[in-house]
Amino acid sequence: MEKQNSFISDFLMGGVSAAISKTTVAPIERVKMLIQTQDTIPEIKSGKIPRYTGIINCFGRVCAEQGVSSLWRGNMANVIRYFPTQAFNFAFKDYFKTLFPRYNQKTEFWKFFGANVLSGGLAGANSLLIVYPLDFARTRLASDVRKEGQREFTGLVDCLMKIQRSTGTMSLYKGFGISVTGIIVYRGTYFGLYDSAKAIMFGEDQNASLLYKWAVAQTVTIHAGLASYPFDTVRRRMMMMSGKKTSADIMYTSSLDCFKKILRNEGASGFFKGAFANILRGFGGALVLVFYDEFKKLI
Repeated sequence: MEKQNSFISDFLMGGVSAAISKTTVAPIERVKMLIQTQDTIPEIKSGKIPRYTGIINCFGRVCAEQGVSSLWRGNMANVIRYFPTQAFNFAFKDYFKTLFPRYNQKTEFWKFFGANVLSGGLAGANSLLIVYPLDFARTRLASDVRKEGQREFTGLVDCLMKIQRSTGTMSLYKGFGISVTGIIVYRGTYFGLYDSAKAIMFGEDQNASLLYKWAVAQTVTIHAGLASYPFDTVRRRMMMMSGKKTSADIMYTSSLDCFKKILRNEGASGFFKGAFANILRGFGGALVLVFYDEFKKLI
C-alpha cells in the first residue's frame, strides 16, 4: 500500500512538474512548430500572410497578429498527453525488457545497446499509438495562424471530431510510422552517445559533479534531438495533410514523398526549420525542472 501511494504521489508530482515545464516553454514550442510547418499553412502558401523569417520575427508577429495568449495555443493537449504517456510507458517498459536476454553492458555492449534501443522503441511506439491523436491535435492547433473567431478549430475536441468526420479516424494517425522511426533514431543516438560520453568524461569516477553530468546529458540530448529532427519535421508536415481532400491541398502523399519534396524544394536545411527553437525549449524545460525540484525541497 505504501509503495502504491508512493507511485501515485510520484506520478502526480511528475505531472505537475511536467505541466509547469511544458506551459513555461509552450511559446517557444509554438514558434518552433510554426517555422517547421509554415510551408504547409494555406495562409502562408497563398501569400496572404508573410513567411516567418526566424524565431524573433515569428514570436513578435504572433503576439501582434494573434495576441499574446495565442503563444499557448495547443498547450492544453500537450499537458494532457503527459499522464497517459507516462502511465503506458511504465506499463510497457518492463514488459518489453523481458522479451530480450539480459546482456552484460561491458562484455556484450552492442547486444545490450540493440536490446535497449529495440525495447525502448517498442515501448515508445505502443505508448505513442494510444496518445498520438493528442499530439496530432496539438500540432494542428499550434499551426493555426488565424485570429480568434476565425480559427479552423475551437479546441482539442473540436479538432479531433472535425478531422475524424472529414477524412476518417486514420487521419488522426498521419505520420505515425515516421514518428516511430524518429523515436528509435533518437533513443539509439542518445543511448550510444551518453554511454560513450560518460566513459570518456568520467571513466570510473562515481563522484563526478552533478553539473558536469547535467552538461553532458544536455549536450547528448541536443545531438540526439538534431539527429531525429528531420523525422519530426516530416511527421508534423504529414499531420498538416489530414482533412485535405483535393489534390491541390495535398502536398505530400506519404512520408517518403514528403522527404523527397522537402529535399528537392527546400534543401537539407528544410528538415531543420525550427531546430534552434527546439534546442532553446530543451534548455528552458530543463532549467524549469531544476528550479521546481529546488522549490519542492523548501515545502
